[in-house]
Amino acid sequence: MGYDDLGGGHIEVITGPMFAGKSEELIRRINRLKYAKKKFMVFKPSIDDRYSKSEVVSHRNSRANSFAVKNSSEIRSLLKDDLEVVCIDEVQFFDEGIVDLIDELANKGLRVIVAGLDTDFSGKPFMITAILLAKAEFVTKLTAICARCGKEATMTQRLINGQIPSVNDQVILVGASESYEPRCRHCHEVKK
Repeated sequence: MGYDDLGGGHIEVITGPMFAGKSEELIRRINRLKYAKKKFMVFKPSIDDRYSKSEVVSHRNSRANSFAVKNSSEIRSLLKDDLEVVCIDEVQFFDEGIVDLIDELANKGLRVIVAGLDTDFSGKPFMITAILLAKAEFVTKLTAICARCGKEATMTQRLINGQIPSVNDQVILVGASESYEPRCRHCHEVKK
């Protein structure tokens, strides 16, 4: 069964650690939507301006135009009536209202594709992503390569000036390879 075989609205979640290719996979699906001439909109949180303020950009520099928004209410205000698909990158950065909005859109018959981290730097689930994983019809769980041992990486390691952070540090810290690296379960570290 494929994404289009459900015959109605549904939720797709692309998840995994940093550097697993989540945005790359989202952009690949966006390109397929363009080719299929689907009516869609793409959103990203405005706090993620690492590579672009107006595009979803992968670490490999693939790009897709998007609307940078502050919260789920702003997404709601921008939605067009004739949409078939809504795509959201970095979903873990949104407020709790994003879950209700995504549910509402899928219930209306839209295909909703979201990409986001499943866990934070300490290995705790991002609740937004965890809830969406439970609700989704399709889940794509990606892995990266551990920067230490070369095995499958499922965790995101935060490094501040090369140092391991405390579990009590702030959860949201937007960054890329200067602050994070993929690690396997056995190489992942957090100070208690």
